[in-house]
Amino acid sequence: MKMYNKQKTIIYLHGFLSSPQSLKAQQSIDYFAKLYPDIEVVAPQLANEPASVSRQLQQLLAQYSDTLIGFIGSSLGGYFATYCAQQSARPAVLINPAVYPYRLLSDYLGSHQHPYTGEQFVVSDEFNQALKSFEVENVTNLSIKAYVQTADETLDYRQACEKFESQQVTVIEGGDHAFQGYQNYLPEIAEFLLSNYKKVTP
Repeated sequence: MKMYNKQKTIIYLHGFLSSPQSLKAQQSIDYFAKLYPDIEVVAPQLANEPASVSRQLQQLLAQYSDTLIGFIGSSLGGYFATYCAQQSARPAVLINPAVYPYRLLSDYLGSHQHPYTGEQFVVSDEFNQALKSFEVENVTNLSIKAYVQTADETLDYRQACEKFESQQVTVIEGGDHAFQGYQNYLPEIAEFLLSNYKKVTP
């Protein structure tokens, strides 16, 4: 009787006001589907409210606990991916990560409409306090690889350089917040996640 390996899982977490339909999410899904058919990239539509995101992430960690390789997170998704890496002891790759999103979003107070889902929500001081609850103070023991581009027009890439150790950060000159050339880094992203996943599994 032929035995099949259990499908493995990578969770992709998108950024603020973004979606699983974003270019990087779709490039990640396509890359692993073609080169690693035994690995599924799961890209949920994250809720707008931090409390709802917390419940989503806990459900995902429980649902995929037996198959989880690690995480890819972009912008605010990178902040959440760091939290998930701590919660699960799995590696995470961060793309132009938001290091202190609760500070950044203090400039976005008020009502917003999500461009992909059409949902209305409000960014408030309470919203940002709830975001702060995801913060991981000590990241030195986590398996993290961050990629930042110096011309990011939304986030200061130097914050990631300060937050994470030098060996955890790859600094790329130029680019933008969308992270130009993302597909070119997918081979080393896959290698990082797979090699560090093996270190944390028996």
